[in-house]
Amino acid sequence: MPALPAPSGAAHRRDRRTAGNSLVSILSQLRDGHNRRPKGHPFPASVVLCGLRDLRDYKVASGGEPDRSNPASPFNIVAESLRLGDFTTDEIAELYGRHTQATGQEFTKDAVDRVFELTQGQPWLVNALAHEITFKMGVTGTITAGQVEEAKERLIRARATHLDALAARLHEPRVKRVIEPIVAGTVPSMDDTIDDDVSYVHDLGLIPDTRRLEIANPIYREVLLRVLGARTERLVMAHPHSFVLPDGRFDLPRLLEEFVVFWREHGEVLIQQEGYHEAACQIILMAFLHRLVNGGGQLDREYAAGTKRLDVLVRWPYTGPDGERLMQREAMELKVWRAKADDPTSEGLAQLDRYLDRLTLLTGVLVVFDRRPEAPPWKERGAFERAATPSGRQVTVLRV
Repeated sequence: MPALPAPSGAAHRRDRRTAGNSLVSILSQLRDGHNRRPKGHPFPASVVLCGLRDLRDYKVASGGEPDRSNPASPFNIVAESLRLGDFTTDEIAELYGRHTQATGQEFTKDAVDRVFELTQGQPWLVNALAHEITFKMGVTGTITAGQVEEAKERLIRARATHLDALAARLHEPRVKRVIEPIVAGTVPSMDDTIDDDVSYVHDLGLIPDTRRLEIANPIYREVLLRVLGARTERLVMAHPHSFVLPDGRFDLPRLLEEFVVFWREHGEVLIQQEGYHEAACQIILMAFLHRLVNGGGQLDREYAAGTKRLDVLVRWPYTGPDGERLMQREAMELKVWRAKADDPTSEGLAQLDRYLDRLTLLTGVLVVFDRRPEAPPWKERGAFERAATPSGRQVTVLRV
């Protein structure tokens, strides 16, 4: 079977069907070669096609929406479809243990646990983190959880091939129909196409299964929001170091004040430009936080379809007065007040209360974005209030 050149990126952007035409040509050659085998022509007994997309769902017909799937297998060529399952913590330890046997270099239990937390066992990520640490970072001693964290950041910043391939699909209409309500915390569409869309996004590995509409692992959650928030990040002019207090802690109240100024100046335009319109508020605030926190701290995010919120935890390491290493933690809850809906503040305070209880924190921040047509003018938004949660915690409420 002669090799076919892959279409260039430019050609793919000019004609989204180019990749489909190449695949159809390859499948035609496979079938032709198979049919001629009885006549004495040598040909493989079986062929494995490996990629992000199930061949059975590939649309061959040229008409209709280019991103819609066709359940019929092209040329009836598929015998079996397999998906590599996610590793358990024990399987990650066993895999890394083989590296230890071969080289003598060990992974601490905390490092293995952190790999599982970050990847949820996604096979490519499990291997990529270990490769980044041992080869790219050149770590020679025992591998720790801190080095796993550094490797995660390096992978995301480098937009490694696998991560870049997933990020490139975020603006496909069928991917957006699933991912946007996850980020926004809203209920996804219930039309006839949603099951097919969910199955497709699951095959890409972006969600853990077809029942839970949430992002598959923390690394994907971070990559997704960084990609979607790239336009916003470029507009953030404040310097991250200006938010570090004299004692080394992070000045979250000042960051929120700066965000109000940023929101009044750029929010309306950014919302109009954001492709993920329903999730625009969450994406913009996450991009602002990432630009100013990730220089010395970390952001943990939790979000899923139907939750009506996005949970955020800022983690900022600093040195205490006696030289001890400490970790500042600041929790935030994001809510959106949408048209024809009730004020979400009470619900948000209850959700923030549960989040703070889980984190064993005494206080936090509730941010309420007002997306109603009758909302106050942009220049008048940005009020800070003090409020009590159902359990009596005193928290800050920011209305923008």
